[in-house]
Amino acid sequence: MPMPATPVVTPFPSAIASAQSGLRHVFLRDLVVVASIGVYKHEHETPQRVRINLDLAVREGEGPRHDDLAEVVCYEKIRERVRDVVLDRHVNLVETMAERIAESCLTDPRIRSARVRVEKLDVFEDVTSVGVEIERFNTLA
Repeated sequence: MPMPATPVVTPFPSAIASAQSGLRHVFLRDLVVVASIGVYKHEHETPQRVRINLDLAVREGEGPRHDDLAEVVCYEKIRERVRDVVLDRHVNLVETMAERIAESCLTDPRIRSARVRVEKLDVFEDVTSVGVEIERFNTLA
């Protein structure tokens, strides 16, 4: 008897954007970076692929009134910030990497919350990925 197809479940929130709350949803999907991560000796010696997904709840304000990049949270700068965190130095845990990414995003006071997913892609032959997802809030906003 054939096995039923595994349903695809999207793990990302569908309602971060909210007109009522004045929030827009800025996101980064499936950024793959080769990183130095892991607790085991072979992981310290050989970098491995991680996939990063990021969802940001951003206070809308009144922009972009003038169709100007300076009036919005720029996803290119977010991408650069994430890559800088991931490539900065070796980390043992995906949890640590996720916390550092969230912290770097939340330095922008327009960002109210950051949901960060970090996945290691090459850990097990029979598993697509392993990792962690966190959500953090901007205490300064």
